[in-house]
Amino acid sequence: MARTPTRVLADLVGDFTALRPLLTVPQPAPVRARLCRTAGQMAGMTAIVLHDLGSRRESRAWFATAARAAAESGDRQLYAWVRAREAMVPLNYDAPKAAADLANQARRAAGNQPTAAAVLSAAVAARAYALNQQPDQARTALAAADALMERLPARERSDTWLTYGEQKHHVHLSHAYTTLKDTDRARESQQRALELSAPTSTMTRTLLTIDGAACAHHDGDTEQACHRTVAALAALPGDYRTGLVYRRALDLYEAIPAQHHRERAARELRDLLAA
Repeated sequence: MARTPTRVLADLVGDFTALRPLLTVPQPAPVRARLCRTAGQMAGMTAIVLHDLGSRRESRAWFATAARAAAESGDRQLYAWVRAREAMVPLNYDAPKAAADLANQARRAAGNQPTAAAVLSAAVAARAYALNQQPDQARTALAAADALMERLPARERSDTWLTYGEQKHHVHLSHAYTTLKDTDRARESQQRALELSAPTSTMTRTLLTIDGAACAHHDGDTEQACHRTVAALAALPGDYRTGLVYRRALDLYEAIPAQHHRERAARELRDLLAA
């Protein structure tokens, strides 16, 4: 809703703080389970925002809280969602093997039924395998994610933190196929995800733009890749030019062979990242 990540974070932490006292007093078992489920959802959302801001240690701590609450609630789909989202911390910060391990934990918890958590888990596993240079496993996980997505009930496709709509699916596919250097399929997903993303979805649209720039680099146009990334970063408000967006742009720069680093476009990207 066009709110900055720091504003969303403040609201979530405030709500979680208000909920905590209810977890410290005896409650009937059904009430305790519902409270734990709510706490798991809120802690997970808090962890996601911290991840997006680049606060990895704090994000992991909140994911640990979310996992404990989800496990106590007995909601296996919530537990799978927490683990899949937690996998995106190492996924986006240079630990794809750890990300694949967490994503596979999520897949086992979610099971084979078409749920939002099951699709998310398979999609995140595909991205982790792609980054870990395991293309066969990545494509197998992508096929599983697509198959689950086709069967996903309408109630699981709404646009919330905990559900998994077409837009989210194509965001994940964009990154997976970009990493696999399957640029045609990556661009198809980028285009569809952008069509489904609101103009106010600042971070998502920027990440998709950087994926598109990476595709240009894979196809041999490193200059255009740098120009597109610089333009995307320059257009961002300061609150967004950190964390995940910064990391994705830095990954692109580091993928550029050293002999191109003295070229003007590469220097502009380097200087903007250093600012």
